[in-house]
Amino acid sequence: MTATAVLEPPPPTAERGGAVGLVRRRPLLSFFVLANLASWIAWLPYILSRHGLGVWDFEFPGGSGGGQLLGMLPGAYLGPIGAALLVTVLCDGRAGLRTWARRLWRWRVGWWWYAGILLGVPAAMILSLMVFTGGVVHAPSATVLVAFVPGLLMQMVTTGLAEEPGWRDFALPRAQRRFGPLPAVVLVGVLWGVWHLPLYLTEWGGGPGVPWYRPAGLVVFCVVFNVVMTWVFNSTHESLPMAMLLHVSVNNFASVAGADMFPTVDRDTFQHALILGSVVVGGALVAATRGRLAYRGGQAPLS
Repeated sequence: MTATAVLEPPPPTAERGGAVGLVRRRPLLSFFVLANLASWIAWLPYILSRHGLGVWDFEFPGGSGGGQLLGMLPGAYLGPIGAALLVTVLCDGRAGLRTWARRLWRWRVGWWWYAGILLGVPAAMILSLMVFTGGVVHAPSATVLVAFVPGLLMQMVTTGLAEEPGWRDFALPRAQRRFGPLPAVVLVGVLWGVWHLPLYLTEWGGGPGVPWYRPAGLVVFCVVFNVVMTWVFNSTHESLPMAMLLHVSVNNFASVAGADMFPTVDRDTFQHALILGSVVVGGALVAATRGRLAYRGGQAPLS
């Protein structure tokens, strides 16, 4: 037997028992379990430190920002990417891994997608927030204008690269093939939201005393925003960079411009505005596409 034959994973059709066989029979379930397990374990030091429950008398250097960079980000990278990589290799071998990786580099889409996301996301967020402020909005300061593009680029290599290769590149195509677009939106959206929940025990989410409706609101937002995410992903022939750009455009506006342009809006109201904007845009997309969200594939049998 050659070295290549030893290293090459067996084809997906090969019968195999144990943990590997379970992963091949239930790739989506395996991904969700592994992504959550890996991230949640990696987040334990952050949760137990003074950034969270305070059980461990330790603080990451750099204050709140350092805690998120050193305490949260490694687990965010480890879970979705690691689980997607492992399950893809076990189920689909090198061919599946190449398909998964190709979507990571699908930057060549129409220029209007870049313009629509970069201009449309801030516009939609501003309009949604104005509903709650009675139309009041402040012009962005020079600091916001200078920091906006660097913040977007940083978000692309942190939040975008940490999450989207798992949730959109791996989970969404498989869920759509198996269940169809709208059920896939709900399934991936709920599990994407649930993945974040342990972070509500830290300063990222407000700490141990956070009201119950805030994490519940995040799960709702992840579902309704995933309608828009899914439509963009499908419409751009599964371009992961466009899904990443859409995701981080929301985060970047919230973190860089939100408090500056809407100083009277608190965290919960901001979340309500995000949900409202996603419901309006997502509802329009569902109606316009008759629930297909630009999906071109067929639904797989449920056996």
